[in-house]
Amino acid sequence: MDKAAVLIDGGYIDAINRDHFGRQKIDLLSFSSILCEPDCTRFRTYYYNCPPYQGNPPTEYQKSRKAGYDRYINKLRSLPRFIIREGILRLISEEPFEVEQKGIDVLFACDLVRLSASRAIQEAIIVAGDADYVPAVEIAREEHVIAKLVYYPGSCAPALYDACDERVRITRELIESCLRED
Repeated sequence: MDKAAVLIDGGYIDAINRDHFGRQKIDLLSFSSILCEPDCTRFRTYYYNCPPYQGNPPTEYQKSRKAGYDRYINKLRSLPRFIIREGILRLISEEPFEVEQKGIDVLFACDLVRLSASRAIQEAIIVAGDADYVPAVEIAREEHVIAKLVYYPGSCAPALYDACDERVRITRELIESCLRED
């Protein structure tokens, strides 16, 4: 059976969940496994995100958000064949408060290219919406890896959508099939 890597842009899935599904508690191990079925076995899941912004010194609210994030990431780290990749949030503006992710796209792209070029996988399941991933997807396809995009309609760059071999919509049924109970 072919092996698949599931690459999840945490900021993307969090935004989709917040905006369309009421912040459901998604079990990412079940989610990853379901996305691999029935054609592949899950090689690994790679999860990319940034810890919440921390001021200097951090506010009590910032400390609380970071503690919650750390608990969640530690749970993910304990899952079998889960790799966590973290970028940073860079402060753009204090009023209005605005931050930007740094490092996520390059970590995601490097993993996708490395997994594809080493022949570790035959399928890449990409849970993302950013056009910055297109060059890495194109390299994966040149390495004979099937690129399957998992997306929410209207929340995906057309260039990424077009670059992938297959597409799976994130639906309420998909989300509800992999909820965690904690």
